[in-house]
Amino acid sequence: MSIHDWTRVHAGIFHDFHHEWISTIRRALNSGILPSQYYALAEQQAAGFGPDVLTLQADGASDRGQAETATASLLTQPRTRFMFESDAEFYRRKKSSVVIRHVSGDRIVALVEIVSPGNKSSQPAFRALVNKACEFLEHGIHLLIVDLFPPTKCDPNGIHAAIWEEVKNEPFQLPAGQPLTLAAYESGSTTKAYVEPVAIGEVMPDMPLFLEPNGFVPVPLEETYDKAFAAVPRRWQAVLESK
Repeated sequence: MSIHDWTRVHAGIFHDFHHEWISTIRRALNSGILPSQYYALAEQQAAGFGPDVLTLQADGASDRGQAETATASLLTQPRTRFMFESDAEFYRRKKSSVVIRHVSGDRIVALVEIVSPGNKSSQPAFRALVNKACEFLEHGIHLLIVDLFPPTKCDPNGIHAAIWEEVKNEPFQLPAGQPLTLAAYESGSTTKAYVEPVAIGEVMPDMPLFLEPNGFVPVPLEETYDKAFAAVPRRWQAVLESK
């Protein structure tokens, strides 16, 4: 199934789909994609940022003892059309922030964020999203951001361009005819971005979700999207699939 034009329906319809897609991604990650010492939770809060999926790893000696097993099961070389890397030190000239840990003591290692219309509803809302994304990267937390909405006045060159301007002050221009963005960020000694521009009507590729520097698992965006879309009420499926 190809990407639908979600601007055809009001925000509440995407909001409903959004929750179903998040749950579907969580189930996929927890059903064998993640190494055994990692797990995904939906709709947690961390450092003032409401990520859609949190992938968490336990602290302590038992965690360190399993590090080799985790590394061996992770992939190392994503293949996306664009790859960018920051300078050796990425520190924005902004106040420091505190990353809130999960109450169980597990540390956050990665986030999946699906951009919603509300994130682009105003400049303050959009800047809050970008600022929090950058704060996570500064704290060594990896990100996968999925934006199936075209650029607005808030992000004329797309979500990645706004984030990368903060990371490296380097411009990015979306390819003509592909205004939607899939972007994975690896936070290590440098910040690396793996970007796939896509368009309505196209099939989404799997995207990397980094769990550690130079180690990721593939997130099956198309497969989970299809399963989530099957739960959309038929009345709205018809609107989204009409020619």
